[in-house]
Amino acid sequence: MAVKITETILRDAHQSLIATRMTTEQMLPIIEKMDKVGYHSVECWGGATFDASLRFLKEDPWERLRKLRAGFKNTKLQMLFRGQNILGYNHYSDDVVEYFVQKSIANGIDIIRIFDCFNDLRNLQTAVKAANKEKGHAQIALAYTLGDAYTLDYWKETARRIEEMGADSLCIKDMAGLLVPYEADKLVKALKEGTKLPIQLHTHYTSGVAAMTYLKAVEAGCDIIDTAMSPFSMGTSQPATEVMVETFKGTEYDTGLDQNLLAEIANYFRPMQEEALKSGLLNPKVMGVDIKTLLYQVPGGMLSNLVSQLKEAKAEDKFYDVLKEIPEVRKDFGEPPLVTPSSQIVGTQAVLNVLQGERYKMVTKESKKVLSGEFGQTIKPFNPEVQKKAIGDVEPITCRPADKIAPQLAKFEEEIKEWKQQDEDVLSYALFPQVAMEFFKHRQAQQTKVDVNAADTKNKAYPV
Repeated sequence: MAVKITETILRDAHQSLIATRMTTEQMLPIIEKMDKVGYHSVECWGGATFDASLRFLKEDPWERLRKLRAGFKNTKLQMLFRGQNILGYNHYSDDVVEYFVQKSIANGIDIIRIFDCFNDLRNLQTAVKAANKEKGHAQIALAYTLGDAYTLDYWKETARRIEEMGADSLCIKDMAGLLVPYEADKLVKALKEGTKLPIQLHTHYTSGVAAMTYLKAVEAGCDIIDTAMSPFSMGTSQPATEVMVETFKGTEYDTGLDQNLLAEIANYFRPMQEEALKSGLLNPKVMGVDIKTLLYQVPGGMLSNLVSQLKEAKAEDKFYDVLKEIPEVRKDFGEPPLVTPSSQIVGTQAVLNVLQGERYKMVTKESKKVLSGEFGQTIKPFNPEVQKKAIGDVEPITCRPADKIAPQLAKFEEEIKEWKQQDEDVLSYALFPQVAMEFFKHRQAQQTKVDVNAADTKNKAYPV
């Protein structure tokens, strides 16, 4: 059976390599060619693209989505969605999650890949139901990680529950490149026993094994793989699209994609890669292999975060102490997968523990949120001593955290009514209040400038 390809160049590839700085203007000229390839889907929205568009590029992410939708006439568009966190870092009320899903699909998204940083399926229910209601494709992604609780039986049972929840497909989301080839073979076979849903695999090249992992996964029955066009592939990104197409050529898994067309697309992105290298936006370090990922189970982006935190504290010599501390903190926090936002929370707490010379002498606000159950349930219980030290006598939340959040949409609507130019503005504001406000002000200033220029031109054209 032909393996299908999801192309990540317009989302995860540039998020992983150049901090999500590709602009809409850079994307639009190549869309027509990409639309002819015959991809299963193009991942082009969600993840960090939303925040980065508003914050750094001063672009409206909704406008980007509409432009991409207009250009991709034959290809499904896909986004990444963090369950009850949507694209932010906190849990939102159900009405906000439902409205975000509705507007994403209305503006052009076909497939929503929904995940939770703890694999707490309760945090995915609202988004999945909303996608079903809007006739979108709800894909649930399982954050892949290692640890004695994460057995093949655990994955198989979770796959069964995902199918029951109403998901249309299942994705193994290996954000840190921890899945090695022969384990992928076992995992895909186990998932196939647990569910009839199509199975997709997403991994990163960080540890150097990703292309081999895809090969074994596809042989084991994986239906779809995520790849990136070669100029923005490998390193902390995905394996190269052209390489995987060539790998399966002439076999029963042949993708049927045209290498000549792919070469034209690669040629379009290559100067962008060279420019990013020249400007320093693309650091050659993230393009190599870092086998430490497998030793410490730390995603590539988290490693660079740790380095900069230690640099700031003038404690770079403590790097390996922090790497040893991360698995300990992770254990205390119930062994969650390390993916946004749990990776940042665990990493920052490990840095503090090492710098303070005493474990949990200082506990971050986010660590307290985790230990009080605000993010949901982990696979193992929290370390009771650490939990007590962090939150004292506070009664931890044991229900689905969003059950404790009253509807928020009306309040957000009220707060931005004077800035609102489209329905979707309320969602930008709900997720990133300060960043969205700055963007709204920038947008208004630009519009005023255009109006003034237009008036000037008119006066010059028709002298009174």
